[in-house]
Amino acid sequence: MTSAGVGATGSGLASHEEVQQQLERILSSPEFRLPERARRFLEFVVTETLAGRRDYLKAFTIAQAVFGRDANFDAQQDPCVRIEAGRLRRELEHYYLTAGSADRVIITIPRGGYAPVFDVRPGVETLAMPQSEWPISSEEGLQRIDAPGDVIKRITANPQLSRSRNWLLAGGVLLSLLSAAALLQHDRPLDAGTEIASGVGSRPIIVVERFESSSDGRLALDISQGITDDIIEKLVPFNDIVVVTDLPRSREGQISPEPLYALQGGVRLESSMLRSTARLVRRTDGAVIWASNYDADMKVQGILKTQASLAEQIATAVARPFGVMFQTDTANIANGADAFSCVLSYYSYRSEMTARAHEMAKTCLQLSVEEKSADSNATALLSLTYLDEFRFPYQLNTRPTVATLGVAKKFAERAVQLDPKNARALQALMLANFFGGDLAGAMRAGEAAYASNPNDTEVAGEYGLRLSMSGQWGRGCELISAVVSKNAGPRGYYEVGMALCAFMRGDTQAAELWSRMSDLNYNPMHRLVLVAILGSMGKKAEAKEQLDWIELHSPALIPNIKQEVASRLVRIEDQERFFVGLQAAGLPLQNDEKPGN
Repeated sequence: MTSAGVGATGSGLASHEEVQQQLERILSSPEFRLPERARRFLEFVVTETLAGRRDYLKAFTIAQAVFGRDANFDAQQDPCVRIEAGRLRRELEHYYLTAGSADRVIITIPRGGYAPVFDVRPGVETLAMPQSEWPISSEEGLQRIDAPGDVIKRITANPQLSRSRNWLLAGGVLLSLLSAAALLQHDRPLDAGTEIASGVGSRPIIVVERFESSSDGRLALDISQGITDDIIEKLVPFNDIVVVTDLPRSREGQISPEPLYALQGGVRLESSMLRSTARLVRRTDGAVIWASNYDADMKVQGILKTQASLAEQIATAVARPFGVMFQTDTANIANGADAFSCVLSYYSYRSEMTARAHEMAKTCLQLSVEEKSADSNATALLSLTYLDEFRFPYQLNTRPTVATLGVAKKFAERAVQLDPKNARALQALMLANFFGGDLAGAMRAGEAAYASNPNDTEVAGEYGLRLSMSGQWGRGCELISAVVSKNAGPRGYYEVGMALCAFMRGDTQAAELWSRMSDLNYNPMHRLVLVAILGSMGKKAEAKEQLDWIELHSPALIPNIKQEVASRLVRIEDQERFFVGLQAAGLPLQNDEKPGN
């Protein structure tokens, strides 16, 4: 075999694309039998190596990024990374002895480290991945299909989403005539029961089928029923979906034409070990759009806590924002401007983060709210799209005005009025209050949002960011770390929060790692965070590269830096720490300008 340099191309060498394709092939194979965490481990070390960061692949960084450990992690006391790496090596060996015996690219993780090596078999041509290798399941145990997190999105979502964007753009001229003022004229006293119920038909329906038991005995049957009940309980607070336990039918007895999915699964007991499998099936064509398995030792937490923990993992994977339901396209997104199409359009925009995608999502949501004024979800998302014009102006090319912020807050208040327990509505109100300078109101709304649905990773992440930036770094960073371990949010979004957490506690090495793991192109403010970190480390040349990028692509940010930082970091001491890093990087700041002006 010939060793392949990362990203190198040429005779006998594997390209970045070939390695990425091989990673996806392994993760989708029924012969690769490891649970979600091990899959995240493999994806993380391969992705970081391809990005040129193999030197950062230490037990400490992997423990934080993959296992959700905090800054106090001690590899000597906690061998989780070492144990998982051993399992991963054995499973890779099994894969290449079975399904991967003819693969051209070979991925291994040599003992003594965690950085993968990419080898190629001489004379073996690159094979296109067969279509049958994508959404698959097996009788022995279903494997996770969507790990890494955006594999499904790349395969299934983008072509159809692009068609929906064309449709939305075609109607953009007409829809742009709708104004926020006209939409807000719908404010009126609410009949909560009637109004909220009227929005149910616009949301996708998930039928939770009873999980089956593949083990004998009463205990396995009880656990299968218990996990089913717990999953329903965890899914219900997600307001973007409707959860049922039986197939809904019309008065004529026909199955509902609404977007319909079935969550199926089973449990198996081996001594104290419990394995739960789960799959999400699209009813229209029977396609398995997601599958995974989860293992736990009931001796650690006991039966009830174990089944509740597994249920939480399954429910969160299925219904969390930017998760399975919002990465996989559905037929209805290309067929009209119903509320769920607009929800998908919003999450697509937040992943893409372009001015065009923002305008299309905003236009769709405006029409949706006009047609269904009692839809709390659509109203909350519309609030967030207006708010983004205020908090992401240098990415979306918008003008952050007080009037725009006022409209965002008005829609957030309306969404909460429609459904006081809607976590997304409370999240919108939290952000509107935070950027409007009402810190107490922001914290109240954030606490209520998190209490309403702690499994909503977007709520937990945004609340964690606001807590941190208001000076409550301890609790806030714990929440951010937890959602990063669940692959929350747009890819690379919450990693910048982890960078700030490390920076504020003085761990600049970890801060730089997290900052470079974030999506630096998502928002110019992400690059500004990296500049402050590099400046504090004395890496002035590297900081200049980032500053040059900002001056070229987002010059309007430079004269407004103090204002932008002060709108996010509440405490003066946190602002000053940030400014010291910027000045050390060579960025001149006006001495006569006070933070917050």
